Amino acid sequence: MTGERRPVVDLTDEEARRRLPLKWGVPDDVLPAWVAEMDYAVDPVVLEAVQRMLADGITGYPIMPDPALAESYVAWSARHFGWAPEPEAVLPVVDVTAGVRLAIDVLSGPGGVVFPTPGYNAQHGLARVTGRAEHLLEVSPSADRAEIDLDRLDRLLARGAQTLLLTQPHNPWGRVFTRPELEGIRDVVIRHGARVVSDEIHAPLVLPGAEHVPYLSIEGTHDHAVAVVAASKAFNTAGLRCAQLVVPDPRARRTLAEEPMSRNDSHSPVGAVAARAAYDRGDGWLASLVERLDQQRSLLGELLATHLPDVRMRPLEATYLAWLDASAYGHDDPAAVALERGRVMVSAGQSFAPGTTGHVRLNVATSPERLTRIVERLAKAWT
Repeated sequence: MTGERRPVVDLTDEEARRRLPLKWGVPDDVLPAWVAEMDYAVDPVVLEAVQRMLADGITGYPIMPDPALAESYVAWSARHFGWAPEPEAVLPVVDVTAGVRLAIDVLSGPGGVVFPTPGYNAQHGLARVTGRAEHLLEVSPSADRAEIDLDRLDRLLARGAQTLLLTQPHNPWGRVFTRPELEGIRDVVIRHGARVVSDEIHAPLVLPGAEHVPYLSIEGTHDHAVAVVAASKAFNTAGLRCAQLVVPDPRARRTLAEEPMSRNDSHSPVGAVAARAAYDRGDGWLASLVERLDQQRSLLGELLATHLPDVRMRPLEATYLAWLDASAYGHDDPAAVALERGRVMVSAGQSFAPGTTGHVRLNVATSPERLTRIVERLAKAWT
């Protein structure tokens, strides 16, 4: 581990409203538990690196590619996952969704994109943006443990889809795919000569009891897959705009390099500095964060058992986003009811799985006291 252990500091309501203008841009009587941002102060190591950069007046264009950023990610991945790409494989992009779009645009065939749902709402319709058909691989939102249906994936690829957009760890399921699951996906993809774009932004946020396996660490994946990674979700720096595209296949890297500059939205040099600080010296703070999120996971289970015993929570193996089935309480749109009656803002399930009723995504990355008030208000609203 690099970096001394540092505590996670809760933001007050006033601080959160100032520092998280989207998530906390709600009326004063509303508790926000929706956008995937944490109500915690930024790791001082990351904040100091950004402040020092700005104090030095470094505001020019970013380096493209960025060897220092690549080396930082490679070392971080080696420490945390026991696997690391070559530095030449790590390319900066503006954010994860832009990296996914770039990979599909440039590297995928013209066939459709398979998108498991419920799926990250910002990536719904991404296939159409790249001029490809979107094939939803629907997983029942009520399933006890969400899994990729390999037979269904096989059929979709057989019918002409050519890319799987894999989110792992998964948002909103909170799932961590196992090595055998990933090997099964690999085998189906290889059989059809398809590609995988693996969104692994939540990889730093795997909770005790689970282990993240990078898709690219699986044997036989390098010639058909890329990963998109970032420090931003774990270190609460999404607004600084920097992610990394991991492309181990030299031919794919050459293809990307031959594209016009306009194909890749330029990342932020401030984001690159923040990412390097997180990768190089953020392990101590990240360890404290994972410990806190584990505690929040347990607290949420206790609160639901007490106040909302008929809510079903899928096992939360990673992320700070819980996928809740509140359909037992009879509300088709429990998020709307939560806001109207309980003054709590959660994410509506239908934004992750169109047509779904009775589900919400709840952000637990807040203080224990605030999480307690959130669940108490949800109980008041739904029951």
